[in-house]
Amino acid sequence: HVGKLVAEHMVRELHAEKISEIYSPHFPQQFMVKEYGTIRQVRNEIYAYHGKENEPDLLILIGDYQSATNEGHYELAGIFLDIAESFKVSRIYALGGYGTGQFVDKPTVMGAATRIELVEEMKQQEVVFHENEPGGGIIGVSGLLLGLGALRGIDAICLMGVTSGYLVDPKAAQEVLRILSRILGIEVSMQALEERAKEMEKIIGKLQEMERAQAPYEAGGDEDLRYIG
Repeated sequence: HVGKLVAEHMVRELHAEKISEIYSPHFPQQFMVKEYGTIRQVRNEIYAYHGKENEPDLLILIGDYQSATNEGHYELAGIFLDIAESFKVSRIYALGGYGTGQFVDKPTVMGAATRIELVEEMKQQEVVFHENEPGGGIIGVSGLLLGLGALRGIDAICLMGVTSGYLVDPKAAQEVLRILSRILGIEVSMQALEERAKEMEKIIGKLQEMERAQAPYEAGGDEDLRYIG
């Protein structure tokens, strides 16, 4: 949820304007329950931000879900890229998380890009690149926007906040946003993310205390009193 957190936060803070809603039979067969009990169909949305002074114009894609099928991933990625081309988009930033399975003390941002020149540019912005990582590749729409975008001549970069993967991680989202906003040359308030990050740190602290308390029992030994049955 790292990328979704960043994108939704940018939409709110920049007061971006919704310009498109995208529906697809490849989304899960599900309706979202809204306030007061009303419902709406799951969808993706595209928002436009008109940059001030020297800021760039942005299109921001957010959504309830990605496609539930391989065919749908390709179909939707094609639609997103068609829209990007119609607005003469020159660069795509796909945002996501990279789960390590362990709690992360100091958040970092990993990257992948379609050209070596982009890799070198991102390294100057504190983005970390590791050979053959992520090990399983970049799946879903993020990977397709890079790969299919490159075939259309659009530069594309994936920024992944390193996270445990256990919980929603506003701290990782905050780090992705910090780097992205600097790359784009825009100012985005991080107060809401900072507050959520502090709340999440308290929860993580309690979970780590529980892990430490459980460790002696899991370690076992001559007097292992765990019940097995």
